[in-house]
Amino acid sequence: MKQVDLPHIDARIRPVLAHIPDPEIPVLSILDLGVVREAVVLEQGGSRVVMTPTYSGCPAMGAMEKSVREHLEAAGFGPVELHTRYAPAWTTDWIPSDAMERLREYGIAPPVGSSMSKRSLLGLDEPEVACPRCASKDTRMVSQFGSTACKALYQCNQCREPFDYFKCL
Repeated sequence: MKQVDLPHIDARIRPVLAHIPDPEIPVLSILDLGVVREAVVLEQGGSRVVMTPTYSGCPAMGAMEKSVREHLEAAGFGPVELHTRYAPAWTTDWIPSDAMERLREYGIAPPVGSSMSKRSLLGLDEPEVACPRCASKDTRMVSQFGSTACKALYQCNQCREPFDYFKCL
């Protein structure tokens, strides 16, 4: 399997970014989500942050960029240069395992599979999605789209609860 490049986050900036919640999934920070690909303190002062949106039309990007600018400037890392990078495309493979567990605890089933698998990415293999509430794998997809475009709506056949599944992208 191909290894995904890890982001370069300056240790001085990391704690600030780690406290900025994703506007759509507040249990995750923007670092947990993997959208911050680079964050550095510039020699001439200020900072530069490079972000990759979860998809090109992600409505949360504006809110994330505003939060990054506000938090870094308040912490003394301004002015902030913000850049958007579309390649390589964002993938759920960039979400670390501890963040996947927080998704589950929050009630969102984490992605099943890897974007490195074409079958998984193209939806050729029906994922075995476990209910985040009761852990049953006896679940069914209700809709390709859940509360956001990157999630699908599922229902557990055991506990009967509906839940979002974060699609493998």
